[in-house]
Amino acid sequence: MNDLVARRVVGVIGWLLAITWALVLQCGGVGGVELTFELPDNAKECFHEIIEKDTESTLEFQVVTGGHYDVDVILTDPTRNVLYKQIKKQYDSFQWKAEKTGEYIACFSNEFSTFSHKLVYIDFQVGDEDPLPGLEAAQEPLTQMESSAREIHENLNAVIDYQTHHRLRETQSRHRAEDLNERIMIWSIFVTVAIFMVGLGQVFVLKSFFSEKRPSQMYGAH
Repeated sequence: MNDLVARRVVGVIGWLLAITWALVLQCGGVGGVELTFELPDNAKECFHEIIEKDTESTLEFQVVTGGHYDVDVILTDPTRNVLYKQIKKQYDSFQWKAEKTGEYIACFSNEFSTFSHKLVYIDFQVGDEDPLPGLEAAQEPLTQMESSAREIHENLNAVIDYQTHHRLRETQSRHRAEDLNERIMIWSIFVTVAIFMVGLGQVFVLKSFFSEKRPSQMYGAH
């Protein structure tokens, strides 16, 4: 009986350690940058990353708010060759493998807009994730605890990605709803003023039909 309890306790401790390892790794992760920034009208913002040769990288972006939700994007390698270019794009993802070591530049331009500010989300991932702590030298096949830790870590990464994209969609939908509400309010005020003006005009026209006119006003003075 005591052995059974001890095995269960060890199993619970193993699961807790696996979860702790996965959570600790969230403080590390791949290189690169993930942020949301404001892009003013007639402005351009660039992000620089030093990438080693044969390193796989991913550039993902999405315009959250502003204008027609579009932006110009260009990605260049260390020799300034264009790897990726999009004009007035709302969102996209681009993955590539570095052919040379050096500085890669991703630029976002809102220079075509004269009054619309944009809010842009960018996720610039460089390289693969570091292995879980304690699994750097682990070889296949993994133990049950190691496999569980890796699975929990992958699931947590998926949850983080889903949460990020849902937040972006929520922000974009809220901004569109607020913009639509503002337009409806302005249109409602315009319609209300128009109704009052038409009503007053009808009152004056009807009043002129039933007002008593003098003969001098009807036939003129002779």
